[in-house]
Amino acid sequence: MIVNLILSLVFLFLLIKSAGYAIRYSSRLARILHFPEFIVSFFVIAIISVLPEASISIISAIKGNAELGFGTLLGSNIMDLTLVFGIVALFSSGGINVKSKILQNNFFYLILLVFPLILGIDGNFSRIDGAILLILGISFFILLYRQSTKFRKKFTTSHKGSFFKSMIFLIASLSILLISALYAVKYAINFSQDIKIPEIVIGMTILALGTCLPELIFSIKAVRENKDELALGDIFGTVITDATIILGAVALISPFSYEPLNIYVLGGAMVLAGIIATFFMKSKKSINKVEGVILILFYVLFLFIEFFINKVFS
Repeated sequence: MIVNLILSLVFLFLLIKSAGYAIRYSSRLARILHFPEFIVSFFVIAIISVLPEASISIISAIKGNAELGFGTLLGSNIMDLTLVFGIVALFSSGGINVKSKILQNNFFYLILLVFPLILGIDGNFSRIDGAILLILGISFFILLYRQSTKFRKKFTTSHKGSFFKSMIFLIASLSILLISALYAVKYAINFSQDIKIPEIVIGMTILALGTCLPELIFSIKAVRENKDELALGDIFGTVITDATIILGAVALISPFSYEPLNIYVLGGAMVLAGIIATFFMKSKKSINKVEGVILILFYVLFLFIEFFINKVFS
């Protein structure tokens, strides 16, 4: 039992480290190729930052354990909107400042977060549900790209470095990431069987915590450098990608069923966390330290309820 837990955590650590290197070298490649700044700052960083949970979820679906991936995706989203936001607010000097541009887009985020709850309320995700989520996510990012004209400028100077060296390191990082995800899933499943708890619980706790670390570290660095918008964009971009594109891909690969109560709690908590975070942002155009503590306590309450439900109904 202990061996399976340790091995799962080791491969989860390797997955997180390789994702960090993948972000570094993909950004370097984009700069060498003079890609638009928006592509580098949003698409490259945001898309690769979701690779840990995406790889775990998709590999889980391929192996016939889609519920593990489901728990990881929604669990990491709840953690991002509560625990990560709360910790980042505590590390900031005067709270996370929110600019009006981000405030205008918050309702779009909330609407998209409702769809996993609506589509999964019957206790299963079909391929049709997956296709709907995938289309919604892609459409949202296309719309966001078209509206974000201020990000269209190109870098005036390219990043120094070899194209081929960066490409080799990127391929190596992605290869290690996929292999690490494969074994992290394997040993997480073994561990859940050892201690006789549902795989969804392992996904929404241990694996979700690990996959949220890149966003947490990136966002803490961003607020310390007074780049609050980057922190908010990274977290919200990750949440939307997980709730639509990645969950949709999992359902397309392997439709799955689960205890309906799980979607009520997981999906409901995700939407509620989004509403609370948005309310805090709109109230004083910032998330202060007190509100950060409230978000952290919300996550603790969510964990308590989820563990209680799975213990009673398992």
